[in-house]
Amino acid sequence: MTAEPSSATDVETPAAPTARRWPLLAPAIGLVGFFALWEAVASLGLVPKTLLPAPSDIPRAWRSEIAGGFWWDSVLGSLSHYISGLVLGSGLGLALGVACGLLPRLETSLQWVVRVLRPIPGLAWVPFAIIWFGISPTAATFIIGIAVFWINFFAALGAVQTVDRDLIEVAQAFGHSSLMGRLRKVVLPAALPGMLSGLRTGLGQAWMAVVAAELFGIPGVGARMMQAASLLATDLVVVYMLTMALLYGITDSLFEFARRRLLAWQR
Repeated sequence: MTAEPSSATDVETPAAPTARRWPLLAPAIGLVGFFALWEAVASLGLVPKTLLPAPSDIPRAWRSEIAGGFWWDSVLGSLSHYISGLVLGSGLGLALGVACGLLPRLETSLQWVVRVLRPIPGLAWVPFAIIWFGISPTAATFIIGIAVFWINFFAALGAVQTVDRDLIEVAQAFGHSSLMGRLRKVVLPAALPGMLSGLRTGLGQAWMAVVAAELFGIPGVGARMMQAASLLATDLVVVYMLTMALLYGITDSLFEFARRRLLAWQR
């Protein structure tokens, strides 16, 4: 006599491999379905192509932009604004957030300054950016820096304030009683995951700010997008929308790789 399986888990059902692959297949199926629906809506004339181009029209427009050199010029211009604004805004936000987290009196002193300035959106600073810096890359850097400053400030502040006080007391017992000693040995290592989360959020926010900063004629992806929109070249508008998505995907992937390396000690 053959023994019966003790439970259902002893026999692998045919559906099991599919279930394991589903987390990989589902996003691809969803994306293909989205583009198929979009193609059908445009091809059937449910929406005029001047308002919504078909996905099949995008590769031709993209190749044309690359061949003419417009795409590369726009991407390089935006990358320049993006990197400078991201570094400036993130650096200042992290530094002030850490300082306020370590020095409660400083945080108390700046409470109402933060409450006054924090609700002001980045676009509200555009007139001042143009007045102060003109229509120039410096103005774009300023707007992008403002957009990411507060994200990083609050991420750093919260991360530092939640550091286990027992760790600080242990550090003091081992001779790290100075402010810089506590910062270097305890606070920064413990707060790093939270600060990196703020940085990652700022990566996406900075790309949104790039478009806003360039809509006023500063060379880059946003300016090229506005030129295309003024000519009703919606296929080019979509090209640059997808370009922004591609650039964000690349920067986010690179940051996630770096984050894992930095936090490898946690595993």
